[in-house]
Amino acid sequence: MIALGGCIGTGLFMTSGSTIATAGPGGGLVAYIAMGLMVYFLMTSLGELATNLPVSGSFATYNGRYVDPALGFAMGWNYWFNWAITVAVDISTAALLIKFWLPDSPGWVWSLLILVLIFLINALTVATFGETEYWLSIIKVVTVIIFLIVGLAMIFGILNGPAVGLKNFTIKQAPFVGGIPAIINVFLIAGFSFQGTELIGVTAGESSHPEKAVPKAINDVFWRILLFYILSIFVIAALIPYTSPNLLRAAAGNIAVSPFTLVFKRAGLAFAASLMNAIVLTAVLSAANSGAYASTRMLYALAQDHWAPKIFARTTKQGIPLFSLIATTLVSLAAFATSIFGQKIYMWLVAASGLTGFIAWVGIALSHYRFRRAFVKQGHDLSELKYHAKLFPLGPIIALILCIVVIGGQNIDAFIHWDWQQIGVTYIGLPLVLILYLGYKWKHHTKIIPLEEIDVSGEKY
Repeated sequence: MIALGGCIGTGLFMTSGSTIATAGPGGGLVAYIAMGLMVYFLMTSLGELATNLPVSGSFATYNGRYVDPALGFAMGWNYWFNWAITVAVDISTAALLIKFWLPDSPGWVWSLLILVLIFLINALTVATFGETEYWLSIIKVVTVIIFLIVGLAMIFGILNGPAVGLKNFTIKQAPFVGGIPAIINVFLIAGFSFQGTELIGVTAGESSHPEKAVPKAINDVFWRILLFYILSIFVIAALIPYTSPNLLRAAAGNIAVSPFTLVFKRAGLAFAASLMNAIVLTAVLSAANSGAYASTRMLYALAQDHWAPKIFARTTKQGIPLFSLIATTLVSLAAFATSIFGQKIYMWLVAASGLTGFIAWVGIALSHYRFRRAFVKQGHDLSELKYHAKLFPLGPIIALILCIVVIGGQNIDAFIHWDWQQIGVTYIGLPLVLILYLGYKWKHHTKIIPLEEIDVSGEKY
């Protein structure tokens, strides 16, 4: 359920329509299929690594173990800091969603209450976190299933009038609008929609049977992506023409014109906007909850790997790294405070967190490629692995290339017009990782580990 919840975020409910508006119905589908394929390869790579060595540090630990300790250090701190900032973004978003019903209430009060709630959920037991994520994920899953049933019924004329069919796939320039450049531009939106799927690797460290649970979750990811994203984009494209201005208005955060709201309204659900606002709120709460968990476990793992102060490796009797959770919550609170008192700083912080997921995905692909090569070079047989990633070495190579394309294409217009401020805002995450990497490398004189020296055993240090 955590794997599934990670796949379904506010991107599907709010920004999915803008992919159709930008690249047409065909272009939107191609972009999501390409990104879905990339995420599938990444998750199978992560599955092979996580079943061999299930740790809370996940890809940061793997980067340090299979590539270069400096890379593990940089990836871990970057992931922790940026997920902590993302929690601040999510609690701010949640407050705005609550103001949909209570417009006169102070938003900062709701944000603080939600932050306290998230802290308590993560401070009790890991089972409390898991149970919360389970039910929040179920709400999202049920919503998408109902949306698909209602949407397909309308397309085939079973519900609410004559069959709509595929007319919207052929109007004006459809199905492909703007050609390949538009599809590449939409890659970015589609890629952000899949952010968080790497949480499977982080949760593997606290799974009771990771060798069974992780492969099952990962093997299902592809079919979930196919069902929930590709079919949802197909239904939206069939029912709402790509020329509709509502598709872009929804991407700007207007819940009343979310593709899901419009389809439910068309089916005769009068309170669709309020219902979708509640569902998007659960998606945001889920993201904040997952973000607090992921960043807390990453800081804990950094301390275990001696990349952070030892105090962050301490746990309660229930196994909760409380000091790591407190530090994460304080950073989230500080980032939230800047949204009130220093809007410019806040926007830079948000921009810095934008590339985090893609940078982490690059690390996963690199780690897996080197792990498998070292495993074979050291004379091991693939039958020793509990789980085999698909299409090696093609899988991680395709994922790595697509990740680099997405990162590089974040803001091509800024380079065309040499807008240095926009370049800085968009790509600030890259120099931050580079500074951490080079700083650690300079201090500790680390090197890229030769394949024959890589520790490919499933034993923790």
